[in-house]
Amino acid sequence: MEVVLEMTLPRNAESAPLVRHTLDASLRGLGVGCEIRADIALALGEACANVIQHAANGKDYEVRARMDGVRCVVEVIDGGPVDGAAVAAEDEWGNANVAPLAEHGRGIQLMRAFTEELHIADRVHRDGAIVHFEKSLAG
Repeated sequence: MEVVLEMTLPRNAESAPLVRHTLDASLRGLGVGCEIRADIALALGEACANVIQHAANGKDYEVRARMDGVRCVVEVIDGGPVDGAAVAAEDEWGNANVAPLAEHGRGIQLMRAFTEELHIADRVHRDGAIVHFEKSLAG
């Protein structure tokens, strides 16, 4: 069985829990264990929070997820450059050398630690970035 979710969400704080709960319910329905679901929820929450806080353009963002019982593939797509800056997408998402006890800037480190195949890239022919991550559903 394959489950595909595509959501267009407002850039506000209420949207992140909604998308996390929706994805979690789908994963739970596929029989995915708690720990793997928690890893995916954490990564998704970090990606959504960054878009909500920092994307300069657009009122909305998109989340696309595909689960096939073996793997979960998630993309979080924002609508513009972070705070209007024209920098590489991976730089927009945080510095890998952030202090361990820093209040902000650890999102990319968390996403790397809890997922597989993390890629952050500029959108082709449009402003914004795509955060792509994958996670094996085998526990």
